[in-house]
Amino acid sequence: MEIYVLNKNFEIIAMVDSYTSLIWTDRYYQAGDFELYLPTSSEVLSILMPDYYLWNRDSEHLMIIEDIKTTSDVEEGNNLTVTGRSLESILDRRIIWNRTELSGSFQGVSGQNNGFWKILNDNIMNPSTASRQIPNFIFEYSDDPVITALTIEAQYYGDNIYEVLTKVCQEYHIGFKIILNDQNQFVFSFYIGTDRSYVQNTESFVVFSPNFENIVNSEYRETKSGYKNVVLVAGEGEGDQQKRTTAGDNESTSLDRREMYFSSSAKKEGSDETYIAQLKESGVEELKKYKIEKVIEGEVETTKIFVYKEDYYMGDIVELEDEYGRQSRTRVIEYVMNQDDSGFKSYPTFEVVDDEEDAS
Repeated sequence: MEIYVLNKNFEIIAMVDSYTSLIWTDRYYQAGDFELYLPTSSEVLSILMPDYYLWNRDSEHLMIIEDIKTTSDVEEGNNLTVTGRSLESILDRRIIWNRTELSGSFQGVSGQNNGFWKILNDNIMNPSTASRQIPNFIFEYSDDPVITALTIEAQYYGDNIYEVLTKVCQEYHIGFKIILNDQNQFVFSFYIGTDRSYVQNTESFVVFSPNFENIVNSEYRETKSGYKNVVLVAGEGEGDQQKRTTAGDNESTSLDRREMYFSSSAKKEGSDETYIAQLKESGVEELKKYKIEKVIEGEVETTKIFVYKEDYYMGDIVELEDEYGRQSRTRVIEYVMNQDDSGFKSYPTFEVVDDEEDAS
């Protein structure tokens, strides 16, 4: 991998093509990161500086240099370890300054009081305090019907914007990214992968399986140890006056029934019926943390049959199959590129698409 160094004005000032190792990881729900290890010198130290950027032609993401560590060793010599995160991490530098309530469109509408456009506009693009603005930051709307159909009901105050987005995007199964365009603007957008699994018939299937000789090894795990399917939700009030309801699979019985208790922080603002509905919804959200865990992992062969960024992309849903024929629809949530003395290696990381997402 050829790595280019950009200064704070996004001007290319050097190319780094001689190094001991480089690990470069792009992610779907979160910022990516990198680790560059190379012999150090005065010249190297003059170009690899905090807040400078690294660009890799094989990735659309720009990395920010955050940490630099120099080590000296009699046998190994003087070496430099440079690490950092991708451009999405700049959201970690801002909080939601004022109490903000989101209701309606997930993305929001420019000029209207809703959606994540408002979060980014009020705290980054056009904040009331000028020193909080990040210049040249723009919001690019997605026209994907899955994303345009999403809605959100939430309230934030003092929350870290990056933490809010990573949490919400995982809940909604969508990705977000910040890309540097030709005008040196930070372009924020939500996006969603394409389903290339067996449950659809509009896209070509992408399957990693021993039958296709494109999976090197695999591991399948399934556990119900933390699984719960019924929750007793408690709200405001004391003793017999406390508001309570249940959520989940109330039809389950005997050993199939797995109960839990949850004290909701939802505040009563309307009628009893509205409040009970709020409690029930908070119980449904809490149960999502206690699902049956199914994990299928595998090291795939990325040069045979299916090639990343040609046949499948970040966020896409593909089929992963082990040698016993157990199949799982899995989403590509990471892509790792690793260059060292042994050569170049790249591979995706997957998460299992759960039944609830299938139903949606």
